[in-house]
Amino acid sequence: MGFKLSAFADEINDSLDIQMQVIKKYNIGYIEIRGVDGKNVSEYSLDEMKVIKKRLDDKNIKISAVGSPIGKIKITDTFDEHLELFKKVLETAKILETKYIRLFSFFMPKDSDPAMHRDEVLKRIGSFAQAAAGSGITLLHENEKEIYGDTAIRCLDIIESIGSDILKVTFDPANFVQCGEATYPYAYNMLKKYIEYVHIKDALENGSVVPAGEGEGHVAHILAELKNTGYNGFLSLEPHLGNFSGLAALENDADYMDLPEAGERTFALAANSLNRILNNL
Repeated sequence: MGFKLSAFADEINDSLDIQMQVIKKYNIGYIEIRGVDGKNVSEYSLDEMKVIKKRLDDKNIKISAVGSPIGKIKITDTFDEHLELFKKVLETAKILETKYIRLFSFFMPKDSDPAMHRDEVLKRIGSFAQAAAGSGITLLHENEKEIYGDTAIRCLDIIESIGSDILKVTFDPANFVQCGEATYPYAYNMLKKYIEYVHIKDALENGSVVPAGEGEGHVAHILAELKNTGYNGFLSLEPHLGNFSGLAALENDADYMDLPEAGERTFALAANSLNRILNNL
């Protein structure tokens, strides 16, 4: 079957209509849904999501995953309300007929040893897994700067400590680079048996995000390994080459605020860079 291509289309434009129009130009049939018409997907009611699903169906666009903000709160923040939000996102995923929800493992306090918060992280991730049990939904933990699971060893700790087929890995090369981790072979080999989904994003050692193949993420090596092992899952473009609506709310710092405005131009750059890599595999 080969790789299936998806994208964070909200980096093209706020408008879902424009998002769908542009990804079709690049022969991408899936969206990792995050921002829709200027709002995060988690902010919509279930009835509103049914209308959005109809719009997607009308354009023959499918959803690869819900790119949710679940777990992107501080570990010291209260949890009960966030768990309820997760349960709503779970129902959103069902409406959108996707089997995946992307989530995170909570921002750590500044200058705090993540080990101090391990038990609470595992308790909270375990609550997500328990709530998703029997739903047919797989939870995808993404490595992200400044969360508990920002390093490969702590990603592995989360997955193996929870010990459930419900919880797998979204592998993001750029995020590992930004945390000073070697993506390949180190992080890839450590996590490869749990990789269920891949974000296509690359970065330089200074943290700057660049098109796939132009940074230190070893994207080509990782995709070649995945191809050789028979991986036929999603490659989801997350360009981050420009500033788009909602970016400030997604990041824990302002590193991206000096970027040029995102849009079809930066999306095209990201898509073409990925296609060059795939054509050489």
